[in-house]
Amino acid sequence: MNTARVMQLRWRLTGFVYISCSLFLLFQGGKTSFMLFVILNVLIVYLVMGKWSGIGFVKGTRQLSGTGGANDGVLAAGSRLDVKIDLKIPGFWPLPYVLVHDRLERRGAQSMQFEVSFIPDIRRQGRVEYSTPPLQRGRYTYLETECVTRDIFGLFEHTGRFDSPSSFTVLPQTVPIRAWSELQRGLKGPYSHAASARAAKETTQINGVREYLNGDRLSRVHWNATAKTGEWKSKEFERESVPRTVVVLDRCGSAYAKPDQFELAVSVTASLLEHGLRRETAMGLVSVGATADGFQPRATAEQRKLVLNHLVDVAADGSAGLYRSLRQASVLLAPGSFVVLVTPHVGEEVASAMQWLERKGMTPSLIHLPAGDGAVPDGGWHKQLRARGWQTYNVGRLQDLPGVLEGGAS
Repeated sequence: MNTARVMQLRWRLTGFVYISCSLFLLFQGGKTSFMLFVILNVLIVYLVMGKWSGIGFVKGTRQLSGTGGANDGVLAAGSRLDVKIDLKIPGFWPLPYVLVHDRLERRGAQSMQFEVSFIPDIRRQGRVEYSTPPLQRGRYTYLETECVTRDIFGLFEHTGRFDSPSSFTVLPQTVPIRAWSELQRGLKGPYSHAASARAAKETTQINGVREYLNGDRLSRVHWNATAKTGEWKSKEFERESVPRTVVVLDRCGSAYAKPDQFELAVSVTASLLEHGLRRETAMGLVSVGATADGFQPRATAEQRKLVLNHLVDVAADGSAGLYRSLRQASVLLAPGSFVVLVTPHVGEEVASAMQWLERKGMTPSLIHLPAGDGAVPDGGWHKQLRARGWQTYNVGRLQDLPGVLEGGAS
């Protein structure tokens, strides 16, 4: 039964009671019937006046916190958001309590609704607080907030709405990778030796400011930036050439057994890109699904922003296999690059893709995402790949990624 129907029945019940009380006064008379009639009129006036309680003009502001130290309204997947809403209700009519319905919408998914209540103080103000459940990767926007109040009998409700626009982004979850020796060995591909030799050379042209790293010479310290920020900063110089690494994210929808497996692929991809960019390695990304997206290898802060922004919205919406996806993105895969495949594909599909990369003069490596709870599948085809000199890794959980890469191929 909808709300309008319920309200209509309640008004009819109130009218029936009022008519009955009036007839009782008319035919019975006496003090009892008169007092009953007066009390009923007072209650009806109270119920009617509730419409002008001021709830229809409620105003509020929302504050978001709990971002875990992230900036610019950005969180990592799995984080919780702490929300505080300050409300002000104009008017003077007493309100027993107020229910606040706050709605959070994730782009491309259903919205979440949160219900909290408060009792307005003497100034008709109040604050409500709540925490969201762990949030998934994506873009979130708060919709219009609804406030509801009822009379002391709970018969009639009155609503008001206000809009306090708030939006934020939840990035893929990442784990820190301390070292990956294969990243350096992979850069020694058949065409990358010249680029690697030049990569160690820096020009005298300052390209910006970066965080101070242990071992930086005093001549590299950017004293002005250090004094302004209160934290150690180093000069960033332009390089003549940088090594090139490309991470390929497999977006073939049929290859993933469940959504969590694709989320793992996105998180692994983001972790690899973060690791490479922290080491000032030119990192690129190839992501082929319903659309073919790619980012040429660069080692800049802007590159990090671009690739993470893409990974926020990426979905397993591709229909082509891994091999066909690589062929479609061939213009983004330059000879001499170290190419890391992040995929759940197995067997011949993976072997064909890596063989094609090697023929094009690239150094392939595989990070395989097995189905199930981290179980390693039949390793027959893994042995065949390693026999050809290709490194392969099995990652069933994101937390296992640093250990797998630091411990070597599996």
